[in-house]
Amino acid sequence: CSRWEEEKKEDGVKWMQLEHRGPYFVPPYEPLPEDVQFYYDGKPLKLSLATEEIATFYAKMLDHEYTTKEIFQNNFFHDWRKEMTSEEQELIKDLDKCDFREIHKYFVEKNEARKALPKEEKQKLKEEADKIQEEYGYCILDGHREKIGNFKTEPPGLFRGRGEHPKMGMLKKRIMPEDVVINCSRDSKIPEPPEGHKWKEVRFDNTVTWLASWTENIQNTLKYIMLNPSSKLKGEKDWQKYEVARRLKDVVHKIRAQYKKDWKSKEIRKRQRAVALYFIDKLALRAGNEKEEGETADTVGCCSLRVEHIQLHPRLDGQEHVVEFDFLGKDSIRYYNKVSVEKLVFKNLQEFMKNKDPTDDLFDHLTTNFLNRHLQHLMDGLTAKVFRTYNASITLQEQLKALTNPEDNVAGKLLSYNRANRAVAILCNHQRSIPKTFAKSMQVLQEKIDAKKKQVEEAQEEVKKAEDEFEDTKDAKAEANVEKKKKLLKRLEEQLAKLNIQATDKEENKRIALGTSKLNYLDPRISVAWCKKFGIPIERIYNKTQREKFAWAIDMASEDFEF
Repeated sequence: CSRWEEEKKEDGVKWMQLEHRGPYFVPPYEPLPEDVQFYYDGKPLKLSLATEEIATFYAKMLDHEYTTKEIFQNNFFHDWRKEMTSEEQELIKDLDKCDFREIHKYFVEKNEARKALPKEEKQKLKEEADKIQEEYGYCILDGHREKIGNFKTEPPGLFRGRGEHPKMGMLKKRIMPEDVVINCSRDSKIPEPPEGHKWKEVRFDNTVTWLASWTENIQNTLKYIMLNPSSKLKGEKDWQKYEVARRLKDVVHKIRAQYKKDWKSKEIRKRQRAVALYFIDKLALRAGNEKEEGETADTVGCCSLRVEHIQLHPRLDGQEHVVEFDFLGKDSIRYYNKVSVEKLVFKNLQEFMKNKDPTDDLFDHLTTNFLNRHLQHLMDGLTAKVFRTYNASITLQEQLKALTNPEDNVAGKLLSYNRANRAVAILCNHQRSIPKTFAKSMQVLQEKIDAKKKQVEEAQEEVKKAEDEFEDTKDAKAEANVEKKKKLLKRLEEQLAKLNIQATDKEENKRIALGTSKLNYLDPRISVAWCKKFGIPIERIYNKTQREKFAWAIDMASEDFEF
């Protein structure tokens, strides 16, 4: 049997044997050279080691937008002062008088120097990194040597957060062995902590899949060292996720009929649940959990929408019953969309908004928990998230069917694939800011296109000349020459078409992030089957890391796989 289908363990047990080396700790702080100085109020000031280290975190970020933000500056300065000696606290009272520019310059130059290293030196550094990877980056799980995902602890630094995070600029402390809980099997060689240190705890819990954990100091959340996505354990979990979504396909029509019926329910809870579910299903919105105020950026999902996040238009741009959404979703990504909804949904929304302030909850009788309990009751394993996976995968499959032209060459088919993937990314609202290098690389591509056009025009002239010559002489050599020139012209035209496709693809993609859906929401078997069906090499769709993560799908899916 394949490694994806080995014997099943009893419920809840994830492994019988787990052995590893523990996390790799970030090397200790290296002090700045004597001639690189920090200035306070225009005068050089020698800082204590701990204070200097934190100063370098800020200095490294000087050219970053973060350091211009007031929240970031205040949080940093507050946390930095806590770590200073009492003499330093007496002296350093104003961030505006701190001059980090020399330190910043030192790190920029250090970076440049590293990039400019000769090939042999770079190779040596790579070999050292590989040695660490070999030693710490693998574990033994039930007799298989499996790759670990993130085997290094996170380095200390300043917290960034996503969007307008209220904690940005706070000090992310160095993780010590004393913070770390180790998880392994009782009979394994238990990892040794670094010299002079001890672990917080060693436990033998085979109902969880993490190898080590610690609490990070900013959000007080647990961080874990987990297996790499290519491992059997993660592969099985991934496969199961898509199998749940495929089960939804069989009952989704029943669920849709049910929530439509619930729009007319006497109970407001049920009506709110049914409208929220309609949004989650139709618009692939995230469910949105309840959060602590002031702990995280102000972002919402479907269940936590407030009245201010939607506007109702009986008529707009020739459509009826339009809902205009405008809110910040996960990672502070703005969701903006105008959608024509069914009349009953519109009426319900009008009622949910009646006599409420802009900051009141839209679905005030609904919690994510209540919604998910209802979904579990409709289908085993169903949560709001499954709808996103299901709708993303089914959209990819349908778009691939609609867009792929079997007659196209590989470049044309790949454009169709990317367009199908884009339809999913738009559905899931996966955006990115236009890459900094976009204009430059687009210009380079345009220059290539212009040069190729010129070559095509010249080749057309050549063909015409050869044809005229053949008209005059009618000899075999001239005829062969016509064929040769036509062949060249055809090749150049194909190259031009390919470049034009690249430019189209690039332009359509500049604000859209394809990677998130590809890795998390799209059943890889759909893509594998498409590649097999149309003879597209799989590496044109998935890079090496992705091929490792989706090994289970590449093994399993034949060209007639249907999601």
